[in-house]
Amino acid sequence: MALTPLELLGIVVAVLAVVAVVVGLVVSRRPKSIEREVAEARKATRAPAGDLGTRLSKSRSAFGGALRSVLGRGALDDAFWDSLTEVLIGSDVGVGTSTDIVDRVRAAGPGSPAEAREALRSELLSTFSGKDRSLHLDGRPAVVMVVGVNGTGKTTSIAKIAKRLDDEGRSTLLGAADTFRAAADTQLRTWAERVGVDVVSGQTGADPASVAFDAVAAAKARGKDVVIIDTAGRLHSKKNLMDELSKLRRVVEREAGSVDEVLLVLDATAGQNGIAQARQFGEATGVTGIVLSKLDGTARGGVVVAIEHELGVPVKFIGVGEAMGDMIPFEPDAFIDALLEEA
Repeated sequence: MALTPLELLGIVVAVLAVVAVVVGLVVSRRPKSIEREVAEARKATRAPAGDLGTRLSKSRSAFGGALRSVLGRGALDDAFWDSLTEVLIGSDVGVGTSTDIVDRVRAAGPGSPAEAREALRSELLSTFSGKDRSLHLDGRPAVVMVVGVNGTGKTTSIAKIAKRLDDEGRSTLLGAADTFRAAADTQLRTWAERVGVDVVSGQTGADPASVAFDAVAAAKARGKDVVIIDTAGRLHSKKNLMDELSKLRRVVEREAGSVDEVLLVLDATAGQNGIAQARQFGEATGVTGIVLSKLDGTARGGVVVAIEHELGVPVKFIGVGEAMGDMIPFEPDAFIDALLEEA
């Protein structure tokens, strides 16, 4: 039986209503987590300026408390030095680095626990000496590649660095060279919108090197000071993926003339596994600096010492909170004093 025009109109309206509901659910669900993450970062309360100890409370309490217990023993005997080594290892300084540091502290000949503490501070600081922690942005535009494994907070770190550069008066463009995941482009664009920077991206599955090339070309054409290239997260043990990263750098260098910085984002909560990651990424891309994310969320902040001692690569930024301003330059003196605060 034929439907009347009124009945047809009713069916069309019903179908359109269903489509609208489905589209609404898809749109609301897909970016919701990203929007929430961005909103939390914007609203998060920062710790008072300079109060690094508060931001590193987990590492400070664990390391400082254990060290205080060792220093309270009084006698600087073999048991004391063994316990001191265990405290460092327990803070993820690493076996080799911990042993080396304690040997140097012992060789300094401290006569009391208080002198041993000061000698330890001196030796920890010496691990960080002689490294350039500045962000080199000499190119026109300056090119910064950001690399790392999945889940380290790479894209969030990029947004926070872009915000810092913007606050310094540097115009920035982001290159979305993570073309494997459609959500990666959405995430980067959401952050970029909040920070107020441009994004250049490609189709899902496009050649990451071509997207990076286009981003550099766009930065030149628009007169941007800095272009930050977000690369796909990848396991450092996958040779083909690391080779692809090497190719991306070569392509960028051909277009830009040079890559000013290659920043490796490491998750501080991953501990010693970050050392292996840094070695592999360093071989593939020539890492120039480390961004250590989520340092406020771990009790093993000693991994910073291990990274610099074993790799010689400077830690340039540390993530110490959720707020946009909580990606801060790494300052060894403030960091060591924060770790030793309760000792």
